[in-house]
Amino acid sequence: MNDVRFAFRQLLKSPGFSLLALITLALGIGLNTAIFSLINDLFLRGLPFKEPGRVLHMYSNAKDRNLLEIAVSAPKYQHYRDGQTMFDGFGAENTLPFTLTGLGDPVQLFGGKVTSNYFDVLGVRPIRGRNFLPQEEDTTDVAMVTENFWQKRMGGDANVIGRSITLDGVPHTIVGVLPNLPFSWTGPNAEIWTTKPFVIPGFSYERMMRGTGFLRVVGRLKPNMAIDQARAALPSLDQSYRTQYPEKIDSSATMSLKTLPEDVTGNLRPAFATLLAAVAFVLLIACSNVANLLLVRFTGRRREIALRMALGASRASVLRLFIFESLLVSILAAVVGTALAWQLVPLVPKMAANFLPFDPATGISLSLPVLGFTIALSIFTGVAMGIYPALQSSRADLVEGLKEGGRGTSGSVRQQRFRKILVGAQVALSVTLLAGAALLITSFVQLSRQSIGFRPENLWIGLVTLPQAPYPDLPARQHFVEQTLAALHAVPTLQNATVSGDIPLLAGAGGATLYTRPDGQILPVDKRASAPSHDVAPDYFKTWGIPILAGRDIDEHDVADHQNVVLISQAGAKRVFGNENPIGKTLLVTSASTPVEIVGVVGDVRTRKVAEPDDMEFYRPWAQENFPFAVIAVRSSLKVDAVTKLVQSALNTVDPGLAIAIPQSMEKIVAQALGQARLMMWLLGIFAGVALLLATVGIYGAVAYTVEERTGEIGVRMALGAQTMDVLQLIVNQGMRPVIFGLMVAV
Repeated sequence: MNDVRFAFRQLLKSPGFSLLALITLALGIGLNTAIFSLINDLFLRGLPFKEPGRVLHMYSNAKDRNLLEIAVSAPKYQHYRDGQTMFDGFGAENTLPFTLTGLGDPVQLFGGKVTSNYFDVLGVRPIRGRNFLPQEEDTTDVAMVTENFWQKRMGGDANVIGRSITLDGVPHTIVGVLPNLPFSWTGPNAEIWTTKPFVIPGFSYERMMRGTGFLRVVGRLKPNMAIDQARAALPSLDQSYRTQYPEKIDSSATMSLKTLPEDVTGNLRPAFATLLAAVAFVLLIACSNVANLLLVRFTGRRREIALRMALGASRASVLRLFIFESLLVSILAAVVGTALAWQLVPLVPKMAANFLPFDPATGISLSLPVLGFTIALSIFTGVAMGIYPALQSSRADLVEGLKEGGRGTSGSVRQQRFRKILVGAQVALSVTLLAGAALLITSFVQLSRQSIGFRPENLWIGLVTLPQAPYPDLPARQHFVEQTLAALHAVPTLQNATVSGDIPLLAGAGGATLYTRPDGQILPVDKRASAPSHDVAPDYFKTWGIPILAGRDIDEHDVADHQNVVLISQAGAKRVFGNENPIGKTLLVTSASTPVEIVGVVGDVRTRKVAEPDDMEFYRPWAQENFPFAVIAVRSSLKVDAVTKLVQSALNTVDPGLAIAIPQSMEKIVAQALGQARLMMWLLGIFAGVALLLATVGIYGAVAYTVEERTGEIGVRMALGAQTMDVLQLIVNQGMRPVIFGLMVAV
């Protein structure tokens, strides 16, 4: 305890050193603690399900079509459900939006239709009521809602179980209230789940059973079953499905498995591993800075050390004293760093929400594991940065130390070499970070300059779900679009308006439509290529700013009882027809091999990813092919909220029971498509800047100490005729050597 008190008094005697060391280390420890908090919440803490590591997400993979980790079809799900022996429970979800009416204004909510055992497989227990029953899966209109829905939309009604709510025009009885489920698994605004999962709005049962993927399938491993054993059992099930259903679209697809924690964080893991390495570099630079300062400080106390040892102090006691001093610095820095992380961590979800489809309300905070990490980090840092300076200084020569008296002191050659190594290491680490940040910025700039094929500026989009009862078929949905576009065109502040079946750059954009040429050898369905397909209304290409390069646009003659037509992308025309003129030629599309005549070629659009163009894209008239999901697109210079009100007012004149979901600007969607790269660029740039600042401080401290300890030598040189420039050149040359060494190492 006496040693600790003495170490504290020594720090108070040197406020400049103490403050510099404290700030330097606090930055390193604070940034590490903040990033570890995120990693703990995103990767280590796990999902709020029962043993989430034993719940597996099953994907379908059509590698020959470059379709990886896609949804599973109904026949494949049923085949695996009946044939598997790896899982205790095997369930599925058909993710869908709902239009809620009867509780105030109509509103669009997200959720899905699930098998009766879906939440049992996840290990989620309702906080009120019960889970779905097996007999309710195919025939009963029942629903489960989240706690948020119950509190916000039903006022926390204690008698909620048994109440009826209207979804897509159909009354549903609430049988359970679920705890709020994580955004990372359900996505935004997911509040309602119902039964009847084997229904795709707009699809006939026969078409659904051809093998179209739409189910998110999960299974809970049996107690003695390992994931490797489950993976080993998949090929035999793949083969049996292929043998039994050779005519299915997905007969040649193979299945893969991911644990739920791996599934929800898979895309973020490499990014956060990079960030963790970056903040570790910052901490190393901070440690080398403080170690350099400690070495200088302990070297300057050689007379004190000599006196202590002359009075009988052992080398171990002197070593302990200095270690305590460095530990005290690191512990104080840990306190400040934890306070810094406490402020930084809640800001990250809000910052990430500007770049990614990430819930800004996601609760990320310091927890006991994080505090334990901070304490361990501070102890390790204190020992790591203090051990060598303490060892070197405690080896003081007793006679030489006492002879120095009040004279200035200088470190040994070994200590000087060690300080130069520390400076070189700081430079190498900071330059490595700067180079990484520069590469990331360069790649981001190149990515952001990619032509996405349409003009997102001043383009508003919103999704409307059309209930089955009033809009059961193609003509009904076509009539809705005609009325809606007429209402929108009547609004003078809206420049252009159109309707389509999907939103570019969002998950599931364009789907995957099979196609082949009808001439020559026609490939079987499971061997055909696939491409994104868009159902579009008139003025689509004008509104989105997509150029028509050849042929014509969709017109009023392209209706259900006329020749099926399609426009294709320029890349698709070249891929399928080479140098031939594609206008007037025919393709067979969808699993039904529907013949369509090509009437136009349009510019290439990056529908799925900004970084990866598609080889082919289709644009079919809404009147000939559509589903109950209408995406309204409006070009206007007004703000998003103003456009939303105008579109909702126009929609109310057509059908007051409909609501708009996710109204937003297309610019925001494009920004989110680049979000992970942008967020990484910002964070890595910040860390690189901090590293450069710390390295600069370290170099300045080393050079300043070198000048101070050689004051006498400099005076002698100038007395013998040396000029100021000579002395300056000497100091700069010697100071730059470790910097150049660090640059060489970094390169």
